[in-house]
Amino acid sequence: MKLGTKSVLFGAHQFILHPIVIAIAWTKLYGLPRDSRLFIAFLVHDWGYVGKDDMDGNEGESHPIRGAAIMRLLFGKEWGDFTLYHSRFYARRRNHTYSRLAVADKLAATLLPAWIYVPMVIATGEIKEYMHFTSHKEGAASLMASDATQNVWVWYSELRVYLRQWAEDHKDIPCPLPSLVQASRIA
Repeated sequence: MKLGTKSVLFGAHQFILHPIVIAIAWTKLYGLPRDSRLFIAFLVHDWGYVGKDDMDGNEGESHPIRGAAIMRLLFGKEWGDFTLYHSRFYARRRNHTYSRLAVADKLAATLLPAWIYVPMVIATGEIKEYMHFTSHKEGAASLMASDATQNVWVWYSELRVYLRQWAEDHKDIPCPLPSLVQASRIA
């Protein structure tokens, strides 16, 4: 079974747990989601990992396309773009600002306790790629303890600190969806 499929079935992007945690993160950042389309975006945004050999490599980087296509089909271009640009990589690639979904997605990665998250990503094998890419990404690498690249528990602890701060620093990005601007509050 491919790594991306394992992630969606029982890993970091588990198809039931991950959308729930994103809804919690969104609520912490912007208030209770009042637009039902948000819940669909929370659900489908990472479905593109299914069938991918990697998470952050060449294949995994294209994962937002499937969820964006679903949202575009159901709710139009703006919602498709909102979902597509939950990927900071994809937003940079297209010279576009990432969406508020990106911020909620990053905060969501910090909300699961280590005793849940760490075994999930070890079971799928995602942990190897996550730890490798985190230790080589600009910004995150400087925040990671030197032993974080050796110990998964330390790595997750340091990652949570980094991503919480990143979400806090970026939560006020503009939102081009009028229904979300009217229904959101910045916490």
